[in-house]
Amino acid sequence: MANRRIEVHQYREVLYRIRQGQSTRAIERAKLMGRSKAQRLINIVQPLGWLDPAVELPDNATIAQALHDHRQQAKTAPVGRKTVFTQEHLDLVKQWVVNDVSAVAIHGALQRSYGLNCHYSAVRRMAQKIKRSEPQLKPTVKLDFEYGDAAQVDFGAGPFMPDPVTREPKRIWFFVMTLCACRHQYLEFVWDQTVATWLRCHQRAFEFFSALPKRLIIDNAKCAIVRAVRDDTEVQRAYGELAQGYGFLIDPCAPADPQKKGRVESGVKYVKSNFLPTRQFRDMADLNAQALDWVIKIAGQRTHGSTYAKPLELFELERAHLQPLPARRPDVFWYAKAKVHQDCHVQYQRCYYSVPFRLITQPVLLRVSAATVDILHNEQIVASHLLGIKPGTKRTVDDHLPEAYLAWKMRSPQWCITQAQEVGPHCHALVRNMMGDKVLNRLRSVQGLLGLRKRYSAEQIELACERCGIIDIISSKALAQVIEQMQREAQAGLLPDSDADDTSTPAYKGQGRFARDTRELMAQ
Repeated sequence: MANRRIEVHQYREVLYRIRQGQSTRAIERAKLMGRSKAQRLINIVQPLGWLDPAVELPDNATIAQALHDHRQQAKTAPVGRKTVFTQEHLDLVKQWVVNDVSAVAIHGALQRSYGLNCHYSAVRRMAQKIKRSEPQLKPTVKLDFEYGDAAQVDFGAGPFMPDPVTREPKRIWFFVMTLCACRHQYLEFVWDQTVATWLRCHQRAFEFFSALPKRLIIDNAKCAIVRAVRDDTEVQRAYGELAQGYGFLIDPCAPADPQKKGRVESGVKYVKSNFLPTRQFRDMADLNAQALDWVIKIAGQRTHGSTYAKPLELFELERAHLQPLPARRPDVFWYAKAKVHQDCHVQYQRCYYSVPFRLITQPVLLRVSAATVDILHNEQIVASHLLGIKPGTKRTVDDHLPEAYLAWKMRSPQWCITQAQEVGPHCHALVRNMMGDKVLNRLRSVQGLLGLRKRYSAEQIELACERCGIIDIISSKALAQVIEQMQREAQAGLLPDSDADDTSTPAYKGQGRFARDTRELMAQ
């Protein structure tokens, strides 16, 4: 109701109700006018005597004139503190505004240096008035480039497409590289603006031109620049390595100064106005195929508005001045920081890669390529893995794990069965029975049983298993007690002599090369 336009006849209706004794609350309930506005109307007409029922209610024209006069008086009446600026103040403010000094800084300088007790809003209104009356026309110089000197690179915002994984609408981007002299350009649509995408687009652009310029003029995008400072710019390590591999210079624009790369800015606008509105595509591959066809057949064949020539014709002249591609395509790497978890792995894009256990809790650097992940510590490669594609992929090298865990991991059920078979048939049968438990996993029990080989020989363990007979479960402690009991019996002479049951041919009696007395065996 506060923003509703109220006609004069409605004001007259409200005046009539007030004269009849209705309150402002009743008028608000009737939805004629808000209480505050009705009270202001009362304050306006009360000095005129129009609220007296004995006085004739004026016509609409008289009421409209009274309201108009009140509004004009309100505009000219002083409100609060009025700031008075001298001509000296006005000249100073005008000079500061021309030099792009903010209104906040101007207000502070006037109070600090000139003792002017003024409100910030007054300074702001004066600065805005100066800007409107004297538009800031800064002189600019058109940059000229020699053939092969430079190219300008930038990203532009594209349309929305269904994400290939989630099928949800997702904005895509397009990469543009424009040769500054001939205006020929490379165009590619991508899903993101990551460092990996930035580097790969550079490679494909150079291969599209079959050459590259001496330097690239870029914006201060995060995928290329770590810190954008006018006099101390820090370049991404991966981008710097790519520049060294191809032999070009990186020339970033100053912050908030996009005019330095106006050619590619115009190229981005040209893509948005000429290519995207008239195209229909099935997927990203179809879109990029149409983009390259458009670059060759339409964008490259148009008469450019600045050179008055076709970009492809000028490109034939510039081609001889461009740098050739290196004999070997440089490897593209990008980097990411990580920390080694207590499970001896690092995580990158929801995949896990093992690191030597001595580096647990240590920060490391991941050097990622299209197929591999190298893990660096103090600039030394400590692990290398194939790049995982599916989330949850785990790449583990056994040598990276602690020795105790590795030993436990190596003692699998199949390993235990093989080791028991080497001890003897009775031990093998016992281990098979224990591993066949339907309730518990007896792997640790079997590992403990086979661990007795550190204290006893295989023959002693086999004889102890033979004495136990056909049983399903026995602990390593119980089997050790059986072996010790058989040793005591052997020392006491309670075990039968092996020659007593000797039924061999008399010619070979007592002549077996490998035959051993039972007492001698168990006394070990």
